[in-house]
Amino acid sequence: MENKKVQIAPSLLSADFSRLAEELADIKTAGADMVHIDVMDGHFVDNITIGPPVVAALRKCSDLFFDVHLMIDEPSKYIKAFAEAGADSINFHEETSENKSEVIGLIKSFGAKPALTVKPGTPIERVYPYLDKLYMVLIMTVEPGFGGQAFI
Repeated sequence: MENKKVQIAPSLLSADFSRLAEELADIKTAGADMVHIDVMDGHFVDNITIGPPVVAALRKCSDLFFDVHLMIDEPSKYIKAFAEAGADSINFHEETSENKSEVIGLIKSFGAKPALTVKPGTPIERVYPYLDKLYMVLIMTVEPGFGGQAFI
C-alpha cells in the first residue's frame, strides 16, 4: 500500500468574503496544502455562493491547489469554465443525475483532477465503480448547502 500524505484543505466558505485575497494568504501561511472552494447553485442545495469569475480572480492571488466542490445540478455544464478559471481538482456529487464516467472524463479532458462527493446518507458503495478514475472522494459530514453546521 502506498503511503499517502495527509493534506489540509480549509474551506473558503468560512472566510471573510470582503478580504478573500488576504484569507488565501493566511491559509497558505498557516501551512494548508490546498483550499476547498464550495460552489452552490441554489438548486442542488438551498444556497448560492461563487462562480468561475471569482475562482479566476482568486487564482491570480494564490498558487495554492484549488479543490472546487460543485454542489450544482448539472456539473458538466460548468467543468470547462471552472477548469479554465484555475481549478486544480473538481469535485461533483454522486447524487447528480449525470453520467459519472462522462463527467470524470470531461474533468480530465480540461486538465483538472476529478473528485466525487457523497452526502452523509448516500451509501459509500456508489463511488466504488469510479475509484480507479478519481483523485479524491469527499465524504460529507454535514448536509451540503451551508457552512458552520455541526457534524452528523
